[in-house]
Amino acid sequence: MNEQEIICLYENVATITDQMLAAARSGDWEELTALEQRCAAQVSMLKSGEPPVALTGAERERKVEIIKKILADDREIRNITEPWMAKLAMLINSTGTERKLNQAYGAGGRSN
Repeated sequence: MNEQEIICLYENVATITDQMLAAARSGDWEELTALEQRCAAQVSMLKSGEPPVALTGAERERKVEIIKKILADDREIRNITEPWMAKLAMLINSTGTERKLNQAYGAGGRSN
């Protein structure tokens, strides 16, 4: 991969993470998941293949800017999704507890 191809891949990842952030902000979890898969594919392309090309000068600075943007978007996505995931986990756990109670004591609170 040459310098331009590497920068292009990083820019693709940055574009996708920007779209992921928009999906997270709007609560579009299906879109977020689809974009996450696209992002993983782009990152995989960066990791695989030829040995890394050493970037110099402006390309290196551009790569650093892009990575900072990706990390900032990732941080904001996590800030949005982690509370949602915690709520979801609580719902799942409470539903599981409710199911166990119903199995143990029967639905409708039977009395003896």
